[in-house]
Amino acid sequence: MNLDQMMKQAQQFQEKLVELQDELAQKEVTSTVGGGMVTVTVNGKNEVLDLKIEKEAIDPQEPEMLQDLIVAAVNDALKKAQEMSKAEMGKLTGGMNIPGLF
Repeated sequence: MNLDQMMKQAQQFQEKLVELQDELAQKEVTSTVGGGMVTVTVNGKNEVLDLKIEKEAIDPQEPEMLQDLIVAAVNDALKKAQEMSKAEMGKLTGGMNIPGLF
């Protein structure tokens, strides 16, 4: 393979990577914790899109409980988004782990 072919392949990979990142930005994952008390939705770019808190979860006497539920829901949703991104990236890279991509 000559240098010109390698550059062409690298450019094609870059274009596919940009497409994949755009697609991931449109995909959403949701996490619900506390028996439905807190629900968080994030996209494939790890951006929080939505946060729902049931009024029963809001107890002024125990703000720590609500804080813990929010943290747990966000962390779980982000984990799901990362797993989704990794799976989609695996399709693009043929399962090769390329450091720095995701």
